[in-house]
Amino acid sequence: MGIIAWIIIGLLAGLIAKALMPGKDPGGIIITMLIGIAGGLLGGWLGKVIFGVDSIDGFFDLSTWIAAIVGSLILLALYRVITGNRRSHR
Repeated sequence: MGIIAWIIIGLLAGLIAKALMPGKDPGGIIITMLIGIAGGLLGGWLGKVIFGVDSIDGFFDLSTWIAAIVGSLILLALYRVITGNRRSHR
């Protein structure tokens, strides 16, 4: 898949992750999009390392979308933990 396809998958995976983990996040939609793109890449890498599967088969493969969404959820949770701690110390 090309970089444009990964950006599109990442953007959509970020939105889906935000819908699955609602709440107030600092940074807004731009941060959510960046988390989605990075989460898509993280999910693809984790699928390959942990399960030995090629989760980057194609744009319309379910495994690609699941990997991207799971990666986005992981990064969104980490982002909330890091920024939540920073906000409470101010």
